[in-house]
Amino acid sequence: MAKKVKRSRLADDLRASMDELRDFVAGKKTGVIVHTVIPSDSDARLARHKLGLSQREFAAVIGTGVGTVRKWELGTRRPSGAARTLIEVIKREPKAVRRALGKSQMAS
Repeated sequence: MAKKVKRSRLADDLRASMDELRDFVAGKKTGVIVHTVIPSDSDARLARHKLGLSQREFAAVIGTGVGTVRKWELGTRRPSGAARTLIEVIKREPKAVRRALGKSQMAS
């Protein structure tokens, strides 16, 4: 005699979701809500361009990793704390930041 398996609510929900997805992809009218996210240029990119630095150079000036700068520019992460403040200062006064940090730090 075959053992009867009890289906879980989670499994039922997953099946229903997959059915709804299949219908949506096939062009059928469903209750699916589609969110489109278009990352825009971040303040970090603007600040970096004002200093004329590569992502790697900018990361060294800010004191963070180049991967973090990339994520800021893609919009997947937001700078916080001191980094956000420094970026704002760079955007408003890039020449002052260049003077303050000196050429040796800007070229690293």
